[in-house]
Amino acid sequence: MTIQPIGDNGTIRFAAEELAKYLGRMTDAEVAVGAGDGISIGLMSDFPQITKPAIADAHMDDAIYVDIADGQGIIAGVNPRSVLLGAYRYLTELGCRWVRPGADGEFIPQIADLPPVHLEETPSYRHRGICIEGAVSYEHVRDTIDWLPKVGFNGYFTQFREAHEFFDRWYSHTNNPLIEGRHITTDDAREFLAQAVVEIKKRGLVYHGVGHGWTCEPFGIGGLGWRRVDDDIPDETRQYLAEVNGKREFWGGVPLNTNLCYGNPEVRRIIVQEIADYSAKHPEIDVMHFWLADGANNHCECELCKDTRPADFSVMMLNELDDILTAKRLETRIVFLIYVDLLWPPERETIRNQERFILMFAPITRSYSESYKDIGDLPELPPFVRNKLEFPRSVAMNVAFLKAWQKDFKGDTFDFDYHLTWDHYNDPGYTQVAETLNKDMRALKDIGINGMVSCQMQRAFFPTGLPMMTMGWTLWNRNLSYECITSEYYRAAFGPDANKAQAFLETMTRLFDPAALRVEPKPESAEALANVRSVADEFIPVIERNLSAENPCWARSWFYLRHSVEICRLLADAYAARALGEKARAHEAWELTKQYVREHEMELHPVLDVMFFISTQDGRFPA
Repeated sequence: MTIQPIGDNGTIRFAAEELAKYLGRMTDAEVAVGAGDGISIGLMSDFPQITKPAIADAHMDDAIYVDIADGQGIIAGVNPRSVLLGAYRYLTELGCRWVRPGADGEFIPQIADLPPVHLEETPSYRHRGICIEGAVSYEHVRDTIDWLPKVGFNGYFTQFREAHEFFDRWYSHTNNPLIEGRHITTDDAREFLAQAVVEIKKRGLVYHGVGHGWTCEPFGIGGLGWRRVDDDIPDETRQYLAEVNGKREFWGGVPLNTNLCYGNPEVRRIIVQEIADYSAKHPEIDVMHFWLADGANNHCECELCKDTRPADFSVMMLNELDDILTAKRLETRIVFLIYVDLLWPPERETIRNQERFILMFAPITRSYSESYKDIGDLPELPPFVRNKLEFPRSVAMNVAFLKAWQKDFKGDTFDFDYHLTWDHYNDPGYTQVAETLNKDMRALKDIGINGMVSCQMQRAFFPTGLPMMTMGWTLWNRNLSYECITSEYYRAAFGPDANKAQAFLETMTRLFDPAALRVEPKPESAEALANVRSVADEFIPVIERNLSAENPCWARSWFYLRHSVEICRLLADAYAARALGEKARAHEAWELTKQYVREHEMELHPVLDVMFFISTQDGRFPA
């Protein structure tokens, strides 16, 4: 069999190579890339017999066409990335599943004959990406980027200019004194990021960049991460900081969390000029994020600022930035966010060139005990009271803020949500978080949002990759039910005993009760948590007989599940004691949990971010 790429585009060539690799493994036949009869792979415009679907943006949107029978036919897309997505969709139809990044996450079936496949698909949403977070090595990022298009994602976002914070956490082994680490340099991080960008571009993914740092770097203030700075602030810098309670200083000592005196035209000029210059120097960034500081209730109270909402200043800068980018003839798309104080919409300013901008809805304080599917009637917005704001936990109130912005902004929008940043650690079975993701992704269109860029751990595959596959598949097809996805996932990940693995994980979710862990576990929670050990003990023989499964994907899934059982036992003891108010016993059980994950980090690191697992829950179990 021959896979013939049309043209010389690198992403299309890569798609042909991937198709040949997996078809060869499935059929044990020789599959070559080159000219000849077989499967032709290229842009839809290369095939006059294909009717191209109506899409709004040929670079940002995706659509695929697959028509193959008897080992011959066409795979095509509206852009090179879509061609790659089409190749993976075809392989998915043949039974391939990618349950987590890496070779041991691949379930590749053996088939004697290739069945006919015909697909004409346009994804439900434009934006289908994830954002770097947590602690990562270069290899973690590389493997994540490689995995994303296999389950339908089309974009990747690296925060900051060089993502130093995230790389440094891994290489210094923050939160694990059992492993010797080292802090990396900014140049190290830049090299890792440059290599990651090569992988992003190889697949034609939409590349999102920066976000954090625009309130620091242009003013000579280091903004590599959320680190406290105790040095004296130079007067030339201090004049630009927000005045709060009569003082201009770093908010909590952290420059990245410090807002500026946005009513000062010079502050706005310095920021927008820096963004424009950076955009010109980095044309590889398709979507540039422009965020204000990461703090809240710390906006400037001086005479220039006190009577103007932060959102009005944000929109002023967006319009000023658009003027410069237009003069430079740069087509860079700009993301602005509605987040904490910026949830309250502007009173006076409006975005002029709405085609340039993408609204990012970032409901960081929302509860994950409910979904966008369940919002009902929307409440009235609370009044804006400068620096005395309370941020919404209910999904309905968060959506009410979104709708207030959408009254004037009619442009592109995506959700920037945090299901897999810290909340998934409330769900050791990973089933409630996966179901919520399915509901949320299905409902995005209903609230006027065109997709999701997930702010999350890169290593969110422990005990399973079900939430991640649920997100990717549902963003591609919002009509997919949770039940359909779970059936496909567990069978591919665990093999013949998949139903037993599924039942066990659903039981873990029920016994831990994520809704209770999100608040304060009550005494009645302790009884359910006390059952975790006996349920785990009964399940261990099932795991033991599957650890030597011939299929390496299945064997590795059971291996991770075996570790998950041990962690669930320890974690249940900690939360049960906490629910009963037994502070010392809870702390002792948590310390044992920490010790276990630290001792096994090098076995679990491809799927579990130990640094964030610990930091997220440490404060719940004080000594």
